[in-house]
Amino acid sequence: MFKPLAIILACLLTGASLAHTADNGMIYPGEELTYRVSYLNITLGTIKTLVEPYTTLNGKRVAKVKIWIDSHPNIPFVSLHSVYQSWMDESATYSYQFQANTAVEDGKWEFDQYTFDYDKLTATLEKWRDKQKVNSKTVEIKKRQNDGSSLLFAARSMLYSKKSYRIPTVIMDEIVSTVVNFQGSVGESDIDAVDYPVRTVYLNGDANWTGIYGLTGRFEGWFSDDEARIPIRAKMNLYVGSVTIELQSWKRGTWQPPKAR
Repeated sequence: MFKPLAIILACLLTGASLAHTADNGMIYPGEELTYRVSYLNITLGTIKTLVEPYTTLNGKRVAKVKIWIDSHPNIPFVSLHSVYQSWMDESATYSYQFQANTAVEDGKWEFDQYTFDYDKLTATLEKWRDKQKVNSKTVEIKKRQNDGSSLLFAARSMLYSKKSYRIPTVIMDEIVSTVVNFQGSVGESDIDAVDYPVRTVYLNGDANWTGIYGLTGRFEGWFSDDEARIPIRAKMNLYVGSVTIELQSWKRGTWQPPKAR
């Protein structure tokens, strides 16, 4: 239910065009953000993102992000525990590799890995369960891809574009598309973590696919109106209805949510 927090963007351009508009200064190694996911003010779980130090993958210098997703222990019939990792281009607009570890029934874990080869224009999608490979396929791609983690950073890069985009993305072993409208409109958002309204930039869009727990359709997002472009709030549709994802705590040097007034 939380995996597509990152799916708040889309693109009609090629990956090369996206890279040209990216803001590399947005990547801040050590940045740690924690979000509360709620429905009718009932906490469903948390999402934590961590930007790790730059590293090297297949000879390329890459940015790396790690995401922990956990359902609340008091929510009946739902137990979701996942760890995602994404190796992104330095522009933070497309992915080279994605890995997901997800707890499934009987204490076993499911492992997914997506690897993108832009020289051969292929994506290799692999899945293991209980350390046994259960699926592997290689598909052709025409453009640079994003995964459920790297998309969050691509959205931050494109926040001020004031355009609508569609971009190929890999969700649940399928290449799909997500549309986002970067409005560029500045407003304010209230969150429990601070005692003042936060100055934010608004966007919305449509998930042209159905993800886990029925995530699909319209979504909205509010990002901090400053150089960091931190996701502050989001609203998305699940089977249960519209859920809210709200920034709860953060570590990013001296950064604080910008005041609206």
